[in-house]
Amino acid sequence: MRKILMLGGTRFFGKRLVERLLQDSVNDVTILTRGETSDSFGDHVHRIHADRFQANELAQAVGDTLWDVVFDNICYSPDEADQARRIFDGKTKRYILTSSLSVYDFSEEALTEDIFDPETYPIRHGGRNDFTYQEGKRLAEAVFMQQATFPVAAVRFPIVLGIDDYTRRLHFHIEHVRNELPIGIPNPEAHISFIRSDEAADFLYWLGCSSTMTGPFNACSDGTVRIKDILTMIEEETEKHAIIQKQTADEHMSPFGIEQSWFMDTTKARSAGYKFLNLKNWLPELVSSLNKTYEE
Repeated sequence: MRKILMLGGTRFFGKRLVERLLQDSVNDVTILTRGETSDSFGDHVHRIHADRFQANELAQAVGDTLWDVVFDNICYSPDEADQARRIFDGKTKRYILTSSLSVYDFSEEALTEDIFDPETYPIRHGGRNDFTYQEGKRLAEAVFMQQATFPVAAVRFPIVLGIDDYTRRLHFHIEHVRNELPIGIPNPEAHISFIRSDEAADFLYWLGCSSTMTGPFNACSDGTVRIKDILTMIEEETEKHAIIQKQTADEHMSPFGIEQSWFMDTTKARSAGYKFLNLKNWLPELVSSLNKTYEE
């Protein structure tokens, strides 16, 4: 059996990953959870209860178990990374860190993994409240890549979308168009990457369980989309006009409201054999599916 530990496996693409892992009978899956979010896995998974962000609780929960793969979807700071790399020293054969497109600055060119090198990035310590989201993710990668004694791969996801997105970022745009509310978008021409939640889970599974590769990996659907094209899709579905403004009240500013393009190159993963979905195939379908939920 392959012993898998999930840190962050009760919702969104973490939940999707657990579902994917359970499709393979060789996987013995354990979810570390605070017990605040219920799950539907029944006795198909093991559960250990602890707060991932409390080092003592995490260490006690992990104990002396040897894991084949640890998936960490909820690491946001160098201190959290440092605690984990100490706690799992000698206790895992492989560690998959969920990182982010946010480690990169905006760019009109496709972003490749070598643009941010965690192997050489100066480490500073602190908690998640001490840094921006971008800097916290950069430093978490740096700690793992420079100081972990076990093999680590970091997956850099863009914004993840899906029916099950609890942050409701795409929902935000559909609701605003349907209700004829202004949407704050600094640059409607900006190109952006996305990945679907089940695709994100499948990539994590592939990297963690079907490869021995380490280091950073960009992971996003093939292709990009302009922010204004997303709104065009929504307009076609809702038969209403999107009210786009460069600046609005904070509650109306788009979660996709980037000032410049922000998209990734996935040559590294594709060259290793992974096949991503085509963004232009699934995004219109998702917009349509979400819009229909408001008409039921």
